[in-house]
Amino acid sequence: MQLTGADIVVRCLQDEGIEYIFGYPGGAALHIYDALYKQDKVKHILVRHEQGATHMADGYARATGKAGVVLVTSGPGVTNTVTGIATAYMDSVPMVVLTAQVPSHLIGDDAFQEVDTVGITRPCVKHNFLVGDVNKLAETMKKAFYIAESGRPGPVVVDIPKDVTAKVAEYHYPEVVDMRSYQPRTRGHIKQISRGLDLLVQAKRPVVYTGGGVVLGDGSAPLRKVVSKLGFPSTSTLMGLGAIPHDDPNFLGMLGMHGTYEANMAMHQCDVMFAIGARFDDRVTGELSKFAPDARIIQIDIDPSSIGKNVPVEVPIVGDCGQVLEQMLEQLDARLGEIDRTVVGEWWAQVDKWRAVKSLDYQPSKDKIVPQLVVERLMQITDGEAFVSSDVGQHQMWAAQYYGFSKPRRWINSGGLGTMGFGLPAAMGIQLAYPDDTVICISGDASIQMCLQELSTCLQYELPVKIINLNNQYMGMVRQWQEFFYDRRYSHSYMDALPDFVKLSESYGHVGIRVEDPADLDEALNRAFSMKDRLVFVDVITDPTVNVYPMIAAGKGHNEMHLQPDQEEHQERELA
Repeated sequence: MQLTGADIVVRCLQDEGIEYIFGYPGGAALHIYDALYKQDKVKHILVRHEQGATHMADGYARATGKAGVVLVTSGPGVTNTVTGIATAYMDSVPMVVLTAQVPSHLIGDDAFQEVDTVGITRPCVKHNFLVGDVNKLAETMKKAFYIAESGRPGPVVVDIPKDVTAKVAEYHYPEVVDMRSYQPRTRGHIKQISRGLDLLVQAKRPVVYTGGGVVLGDGSAPLRKVVSKLGFPSTSTLMGLGAIPHDDPNFLGMLGMHGTYEANMAMHQCDVMFAIGARFDDRVTGELSKFAPDARIIQIDIDPSSIGKNVPVEVPIVGDCGQVLEQMLEQLDARLGEIDRTVVGEWWAQVDKWRAVKSLDYQPSKDKIVPQLVVERLMQITDGEAFVSSDVGQHQMWAAQYYGFSKPRRWINSGGLGTMGFGLPAAMGIQLAYPDDTVICISGDASIQMCLQELSTCLQYELPVKIINLNNQYMGMVRQWQEFFYDRRYSHSYMDALPDFVKLSESYGHVGIRVEDPADLDEALNRAFSMKDRLVFVDVITDPTVNVYPMIAAGKGHNEMHLQPDQEEHQERELA
């Protein structure tokens, strides 16, 4: 079958089972856009900015586990995607980004809308390709999807010169590709798993510490079985929330910079740490020299380079989290009798004392809306079943702390890169993947303005996302740090001249609601969620003085958290 390069690209997407592609046209990409026009299997979503395309593909990928696909033109089209590519790279999200390039004979001549796409994206992709031969285009596309979705997932860029999309070649899309230099290991070494169990059953103060790799590796089901059988305290990173239900009795909540008191104290004092799909990020560990000083660590990760990178690991296990946990379950029942339940019970008694601090308690107000209350109400209204995306800042932490997630792939946020503007387009990608589900974007007045133009895309494709804007008139997390560490010098963190978000959303054809009185909050939220087929922008005016607690400051350890002011005395007694 003889096809043009542009037709080959589209046919590859069809044969790969791609439903949506997110993009924005331009001169170098027009052959591909013309090929898209002549078919209807792959649906193109026209964004308003290329960064929005990457975040939509990212949200789609995180929610479904399938690679999100982006198509942009050369030059500024490519450079506008870099933030979204880096966002996906930091959080190991599968994505294939198709970038058009100037004709081959012009590459290197500083041609109109030419950039070195391969060079620019190399630091923030899992791999990238420049296709110089139309005969290799289909195989390259197959490799791109294979690399993006296998092993530790990540974004792959395929840069395609315009002349390659015009040339003709015989079409054959390989069912599989064999890459000698890329053979990710998925099953763990059986002896290493046995060594890990040796440590676990001997532990006196154990903790199970899980991260986003459990979600990416579809390891939630075996993880829940392992934790239930062990009966050990467990905690999760920001990216791993939902792998264990928030109300599981073994779950201590999120750990790290804004984690719970009990999770952080348990990590600090544990003697055996079972790390699963977690990379010991600095926002989790705090000061490394103070991190878990007595812990012997078992670490499961599909990426060998992530094991022992930040902390010494006694038992490394390379493999897919889900598969390794399944392997562990095959041995676990025979070893459970070796656990000293009396000693572990004493450990639980200490953990329960830390729980009694109730570090997530907050003071409601009759006069001002406190943001924690808004998130709790969202959970109640949606029965904890919604998909929730967020932007980055205080609202992100409150969403993680107060919306209890019971399923994986329901909490979608930018963890590693911390990308403001991520929330709305990510929610749109989720909504396209799950049109009948409730999708919430929790944002703030600073973040939401980063990709606000995608409200136009929402109207065009009738995406009924519910935007909850926690509007405190500040870059909230920046203001909090300035209060704590810069003697209240609020340098350029106040958002002066904010738009009227209600009128702005209405100008895009959506519904806008403003809430300022705590007494009106429930009615406003119920009204918003009753409109199943409309995008509703709820602008919630919140108390600008509220801070995120607990908090571990830079240079501090897990046992040196800032708690709510009225909890500090309890903390001091406990540590004494």
